Amino acid sequence: MENNRKAYINAVILTGEKDMKPLHDHILFTDGDRILAIKPASASTEGFETVDLKGGYLMPGLINLHVHIPGTGKPKKKQTDARKLVRILTSTALLRKVCYRMCAGYIMPELYSGVTTLRAVGGVLDIDSRLRDEIASGKRLGPRILAANMAVSVPGGHMAGSLAYEAHSAEEAAALVRKIAADKPDLIKLMITGGVLDATKKGEPGEVKMPEEYVRAACDQAHQLGLKVAAHVESPQGIKIALRNGVDTIEHGAQPDEEMIELFKKRQAALVSTISPALPFALFDRELIGASEVQQFNGRFLFEGIIECAKSCLQAGIPVGLGTDTGCPYITHYDMWRELYYFQKYCGVFNSFALYSATLGNAAIVGLDKEIGSLQAGKCADLIATRKNPLEDLKALRDVCLVVSRGRIIDNSRLRKYLACEAELDKYL
Repeated sequence: MENNRKAYINAVILTGEKDMKPLHDHILFTDGDRILAIKPASASTEGFETVDLKGGYLMPGLINLHVHIPGTGKPKKKQTDARKLVRILTSTALLRKVCYRMCAGYIMPELYSGVTTLRAVGGVLDIDSRLRDEIASGKRLGPRILAANMAVSVPGGHMAGSLAYEAHSAEEAAALVRKIAADKPDLIKLMITGGVLDATKKGEPGEVKMPEEYVRAACDQAHQLGLKVAAHVESPQGIKIALRNGVDTIEHGAQPDEEMIELFKKRQAALVSTISPALPFALFDRELIGASEVQQFNGRFLFEGIIECAKSCLQAGIPVGLGTDTGCPYITHYDMWRELYYFQKYCGVFNSFALYSATLGNAAIVGLDKEIGSLQAGKCADLIATRKNPLEDLKALRDVCLVVSRGRIIDNSRLRKYLACEAELDKYL
């Protein structure tokens, strides 16, 4: 019978706090799903199963704040008609069951690659919350999930008719929030602007689609129900509309200005930066990504805007979280490490701050910093280990040699990667 009490020995411990320093010659003790203590290496391990990390680096599990579970990120030669595909997959009980099983499989690379918690911000029907509940109850293996389920959009809006319902009025926007809330999600997602692929003109990757009164009605209803609101926004105008009307987290970002920063502060909102999905559209050869000239122009425009928004928010003391926007082309369920790497490379933060942002910083943004995000006694035993030091090179997170989720050691040997995808992305490291 497996011993639920474990002692992780011969590891350099990185606790996850903003000012973390490598902790040498210490042992981390766990009991079931809880961290018991971190003690000097001279402490007795009697009664504990020892896990020898052989000089590796032990740290909190990563937290990915922006995931679309139904997508894989595997590049395709032509863009999928998401609306048509979702309509087919939800048309019968059998196909809905198939869709659920597909999504259950898609999230495993997140866990295998070191993401022990993810926030799903736009999915099919109630699949996200159903997976969350099965994982939380122990019926299914997977990362902890914060679920939004379906989002709220408008006709012609981002993901309308696929991963988002369409609101035709402010009253219907509020009614859709109530409909989504019936399945007990953890948050509500709004699609306020379009995206890179929605825009038809250069310089319009974040055209406002959702009227301001819809945003206000949806946020008011969500907050009355005790739910936070995240919003897909990719333009300055869209961000200002979101913040003026109650959105709690801005997903993606756009070119900042003084008014925007003041609105962030007034609202006490956070930014969830997603550099990963913009990079291929901005930097890849246009034929490789299958993008039009307009789409590539807008991709570069958005790429620069997301980076500048994150830098300005950091300078102003506004919380900045990290997410991958998995499901976009070339953005897979196993590459959260790249988002940390890009954050360091393009925003100029220290490696330690990037690691903090993807652990305790992300946990604080979603209100889970007392439960996860750092290695402290009493917190959940969500741990990962690498052979090399991520504080020296964040590429160390590419090869996670140990994953522990809620105290359970996960066999991550089944992680498979898209090698062609990896090769293209690696050109920009």
